[in-house]
Amino acid sequence: MKTAVVYYSLDGNCAFVAEEVKSLFNAELIRLQTKDEKKRRGFAKYFWGGGMVFAHKKPPLKPYAFDPAAYELIVIGAPVWAGSPAPPIQTFLSESGMSGKKIALFVCHGGGKGNALGTLKNLLAGNEIIAEADFVNARKNSAEVKRQIADWVKGLQGK
Repeated sequence: MKTAVVYYSLDGNCAFVAEEVKSLFNAELIRLQTKDEKKRRGFAKYFWGGGMVFAHKKPPLKPYAFDPAAYELIVIGAPVWAGSPAPPIQTFLSESGMSGKKIALFVCHGGGKGNALGTLKNLLAGNEIIAEADFVNARKNSAEVKRQIADWVKGLQGK
């Protein structure tokens, strides 16, 4: 099954999961990056990210190559910011024009996924959501998360 893993990662947790999924699926990896790649730390990071969520901003992305028609399965990964999927993923979804695709979703968070998966499902109306997962502190719990990812991917391969 030709698979793409599309993700955004600010702190590396979603990148960790996306790389694992890619290797287990032998998938193509598409990393989304914002045009503003300024590194923010501490409170500034939360103010910037949370501000975008609450203002419903969709930050512009650096150019990327993605044709949804080329894939049988698209795995989309997003960090959770203020209970929502990170705005760069929302930018991607508004630009992608995906419809009628098999989609698997994952989110990464530090302990509160909020309604991030529900929001992603709403943004992907017209597609078939075949699976979803959330991963807590992916890089800190790497051995446990790798096992969770392997089980999740095994379940996806049968769909």
